[in-house]
Amino acid sequence: MDGSDGRLVSIITPFFNAGRFLSEAIESVLAQTYSYWELLLIDDGSNDESTRIARSYAAKYPEQIFYLEHEGHLNRGVCASRNLGVRRARGEFVALLDGDDVWLPRKLEEQISIMRANPQVGMVAGRSLYWHSWAGDAESSARDYVPAYGIALDASFDPPALLTALYPLGKEHAPCPSDLLLRKEAIESVGGFEESFDGPYQLYEDQAFLTKIYLRWPVYLSSRTWTKYRVHDASCMARARLKYHEIRLFYLSWCQDYLIARGVEDPHIWSALRETMSDGEGTQKKRSPGVKEFAKSVARVLLPVGARRWIKLHLLGKSDDVPPLGSVNLGDLRRTEPIDESFGFGRGRPVDRYYIENFLAQHAADIKGRVLEIGDNAYTVRYGGSRVAQSDILHVSDANPRATIVGDLTSADHIPSDAFDCIILTQTLHLIYDMRAAVKTLYRILKPGGVLLATFPGISRIDRYEWKSSWYWSLTTLSAEKLFEEIFSAERLEVCSYGNVLAATAFLYGLAEEELRREELEAYDPHYPVIVAVRAVK
Repeated sequence: MDGSDGRLVSIITPFFNAGRFLSEAIESVLAQTYSYWELLLIDDGSNDESTRIARSYAAKYPEQIFYLEHEGHLNRGVCASRNLGVRRARGEFVALLDGDDVWLPRKLEEQISIMRANPQVGMVAGRSLYWHSWAGDAESSARDYVPAYGIALDASFDPPALLTALYPLGKEHAPCPSDLLLRKEAIESVGGFEESFDGPYQLYEDQAFLTKIYLRWPVYLSSRTWTKYRVHDASCMARARLKYHEIRLFYLSWCQDYLIARGVEDPHIWSALRETMSDGEGTQKKRSPGVKEFAKSVARVLLPVGARRWIKLHLLGKSDDVPPLGSVNLGDLRRTEPIDESFGFGRGRPVDRYYIENFLAQHAADIKGRVLEIGDNAYTVRYGGSRVAQSDILHVSDANPRATIVGDLTSADHIPSDAFDCIILTQTLHLIYDMRAAVKTLYRILKPGGVLLATFPGISRIDRYEWKSSWYWSLTTLSAEKLFEEIFSAERLEVCSYGNVLAATAFLYGLAEEELRREELEAYDPHYPVIVAVRAVK
C-alpha cells in the first residue's frame, strides 16, 4: 500500500565514515510505505567506503536519491551537513535520518498522517528503540529498550512546554534526531542547525536545535516507535563521553545566550536552566554515567550577585587610586577555590579562548591549502573556509574516528614531510613532555613556506580532569622564542602574548569572557600572559 498524499518529504542523511551501516539506513528508506520522498545523502568528508556506497545508490535511483558533499570534500560536521541538505531540499517536510540508524516501514506514512491532522504542528516525534541487538549477540539483545517520555503522549504541546519537560532542562527523555519529521518552514524559521556544535560538541547539537523548535513551534509526541537508534562505540555519544561535563556546559552556556538574545523572560525556563547549571539535574539515564557526581563538583558554576557587584565596582573600574594596605575589599573573590572549576566553560566562553580565537582570526589568511589541526577541525573550518583545499585531523590514538592521521608528534615518522600548508596547534604542546621533538616534527611536515599557528597556556590553572596526568608545561614568550628558534629561522618567527592582570585573575577564578569588558580584555601587559602564541614559517 502506498500512503503518499502528494506531499514531498526531503530526507536528510549526513554521514561520515558510516560504511558499516549506511546501506541498511538507505534500504530502510526504500522500504517505506510512503513513496513520495527524496533522499539527500550528505557526505561529510568521508574517507571510507561510505562515499562509494552513497554514490552507487544515487546512480541506481537518480530521480529520488542524491549525493551531496561540501566543497573540497571537507568535513564540516553534522549541523553544517544538515543545513546543506535543508538548502537543497524541495519538500514541504524534512525528515532526519543519521547514516547509522534505521526506520521502520510505516514511519513516514504515519507521521505525515499526524501532520495532516494537526496542521499547526511544526514537528512530530515518537519513541525510538535504543538498538543494541544489531550486534547479534544475546547480551546485546537483552539491552534493547524504548524509553518512556514520562508525560502524556499522542498529543500536541504548545511552546515552550517541552523545553522544561524534556532533557536537558527537564527530567524526561528527549526524542532522537532520526525520528523527527518537521515542516521545512519550521527549520528555516529558527535558523537551521547550530554549526557551532561541531567536533565533540556534536553530542548536544540535537538539543540545541530542539531548544529552538520547542520555543517557537507546537510539537506532537507520539507513543509509536518508528526508528531504531543504533547504539555503538563509534557514535558521537560514545566518543564524547570522556569530555561530557565540558560539552554539557557548552550547551547550557549557549542556551543561556540564546534565551537572552531572544528576550525570553519565562520564569519557569530560567528556573530550569539555573537548576540544571547549578546542580546537574535533568541528565538522562544511560546518556552519561557519572555526570551527577561531576555536577556536584561544579555546583558553584553560577556567579553570586555579590560577586557581580564587586567586579563592577572594583575590578572593572579605571581608578588611578591605589587602595592603602588593608583596605582592599575582595568580597566574593576572597576564596581559596575557583568560582568555576572548568576554566570558565560553565559560565560562557573562557577568557583564554577569546585570545586564542583572536590570534587565529588575525592570521586567518594563513589557513589555506592543506591544513592539519589537532583533535578536530573546528578552527580550520571557521577561519579557513573556502581557502582550505584539504582538512586533516591528527589525534594521538585511533579512539577519534574523525582523525585522518593517528600519531604522536614526538615520533611520527609515518607522517609525510613537506605535506601541509598550515598547521593549527592550539593548547597542545604543553601536554607533550618532549616539546623539542614535537616542534621538529611540525617543522618537517610543513611545506616550504608553510605556516604553523600555535598557542600555549601562560598563566593558567592545571586541568584536574582529562589532562591532569599530562599537563607538563606553561610557556613565556622568552621560552617559546628560544624553543622555536632552535628549529625555525628567527627571521620567520613571531612570538606574542595576550592578557593583563585582570584577565589573568578572571581566568584563574573561572570567570568567562562575557564578564569582562572588551577594553579590559584588550588591555595588554606582557608581565601577565594568559596566552602565548607563535606564528612560524618554514
